[in-house]
Amino acid sequence: MSELFVGGLAKSFGVTELFRDVSFRVAKGERAGLVGANGAGKTTLMRCILGEEEPDVGTVKLDAGDSVGYVEQQASLGTGTLHEEFRAAFSDILRLGEKKKALEHEIGRGDADESLLEEYGRVAERFERLEGYDVESRIRRVAFGLGFTDADLAGGVAHLSGGQKTRVCLAKALLREPDFLFLDEPTNHLDIRMIEWLEEFLRAYRGGVLLISHDRFFLDRVATKIIGLEHGTATVYAGNYGYYQKVRDQRRAALEAAYEKQQEKIRETEEYIRRYRAGIKAKQARGRQSQLDRMERIVLPSEKARFNYFAFHPPSECAERVVEVEDASAAFGGHEVFSHVSMLVRRGDGVAIVGANGEGKTTLLRLIVGELEPAAGRVKLGSRVKIGYFSQQHEGLHAERTALEEILYEFGMDEESARGALGAFLFRGDEAERVIGEMSGGEQSRLAFLKLMLTGANFLVLDEPTNHLDIPAKEAVEDALMAFPGTFVVVSHDRYFLNKVANVTLEMEGGRLTRYDGGYDYYREKKEALSAQEETASGETRKSERTQAIKGKPRPEEKAEKEKRVAAPNVSDEKRDELLRRAEAEIAMAEAELKMLEHEMNDPALQQNPEESRRIAEEYAAKEAEIERRYEKWSALIEPSP
Repeated sequence: MSELFVGGLAKSFGVTELFRDVSFRVAKGERAGLVGANGAGKTTLMRCILGEEEPDVGTVKLDAGDSVGYVEQQASLGTGTLHEEFRAAFSDILRLGEKKKALEHEIGRGDADESLLEEYGRVAERFERLEGYDVESRIRRVAFGLGFTDADLAGGVAHLSGGQKTRVCLAKALLREPDFLFLDEPTNHLDIRMIEWLEEFLRAYRGGVLLISHDRFFLDRVATKIIGLEHGTATVYAGNYGYYQKVRDQRRAALEAAYEKQQEKIRETEEYIRRYRAGIKAKQARGRQSQLDRMERIVLPSEKARFNYFAFHPPSECAERVVEVEDASAAFGGHEVFSHVSMLVRRGDGVAIVGANGEGKTTLLRLIVGELEPAAGRVKLGSRVKIGYFSQQHEGLHAERTALEEILYEFGMDEESARGALGAFLFRGDEAERVIGEMSGGEQSRLAFLKLMLTGANFLVLDEPTNHLDIPAKEAVEDALMAFPGTFVVVSHDRYFLNKVANVTLEMEGGRLTRYDGGYDYYREKKEALSAQEETASGETRKSERTQAIKGKPRPEEKAEKEKRVAAPNVSDEKRDELLRRAEAEIAMAEAELKMLEHEMNDPALQQNPEESRRIAEEYAAKEAEIERRYEKWSALIEPSP
């Protein structure tokens, strides 16, 4: 079976060893998550595997015919339209299609010889094997799944944002469905709906996948194995992220138990040597010393710092009704972001606001903290409410100071207390004396969150607080919020984080706010149940018709047509299986496109444009008809005529 083999890889920069003796395998059909703290060397390891960095030692092997797709964190694109950018991913197939057309034209003139027909057969067979007929549908399926529209496809890529460019690069890698996919933080800049689409795409992926991610929920849903890069080496765990966590913690507990036992043995031996170094048992004491010198000492890896909220002063209490938003609307220029939004946050609530990018989540936070005034309605804070606001820009940090200076000067703490607070957020030892301006985005986020906790605010308003954080840092922030006795509202696309900290979920969708009295899992269950009810109510007839077609029981008005259906030609069972798989894939693709059209039809902005609404409705009807035809084709293959 085709696989990626990595054996004994090591890489150093100067005297700093990044990793050593890294070995693992990824077979086709496996999805390996590469995890570790920022700076552990994950991206460098991936670049060494791809040949973009030279390892000091080690071996990387892939089968000669295997194709590779790579999505890096920094996107690089051309200057044409988005559709042209996507079509460029199929340049070899498109050239093959042009050659096929040219040969068809030549054959159509009537002077084709046997060699020309043979060449045409080879070209046509290769074009079909590469699924050349499905290029456009594949482009639309992936583009729509990642949130692009027909208007985006027609527009240029030069003016796309960084996040949009990352999505384009991700789409280009997914389009060709290579034998092995290498993804570096693929969920960056994706909202929850797009992440869920990517999860389903990768779960059905037939090739091998190696992905770097700090999104634990994503890793739980996608990964079939985890490669933990810790303390300079890699350990492979045969399961998803939850399994990795469980086994890692068990191994840590076993190592700690063995360490304590060894330390007890060392203490007993040292006491024996001290007591009998001189005297009648001196020889035995020297023997014990030799044993001690030869003993292989167990070394515990550094323990992750844990947050302890109660090292800080708890905030003062405030009113029961912390903030009320009453019938509020927000608009920029002539564009209405949302309207008639109402919400109530009570003391002690942990509120998560979720929704697609562009729905107005950050705008709502800015209304709450007073940075913006509502176009209509009002925002009312309760008495004694003190707001602490975490924005994505970290405007309150002083770039010229060290982390320690920032805490000492801003909060008047003694150095021991300041270092204790910094240590809780993983600024330990020399890390506390690093200059803020030289820190990474994730490190600055950690420091900004720590400052927020030290302000004494009793109501925290948090806009994407886990952006740029690695998993240990996210866990420190989670610990802080779970221990926080005040109230908070948070916008985040990190579902694992939301599951741990929130007890209320508010969904922003279509300019409206819907409340779910539970965490993210509760919200998701309710949404899925509601979606299933709506689908049952609106599509029961169509589902029944399709079921009849699949079972070979056509509706009466279609019976005559079915009897006239041309059966699949006599082909081998192997060929028929291949045709069936292709037909099923085409149905799945078409139904995915139908779902995207449903999403577009429900867009309030689209409903304000009659011409565009009509066009989408026509596309929807045509797609339904296409799905019916594909089911008929599938049925003909499953029950061929005698």
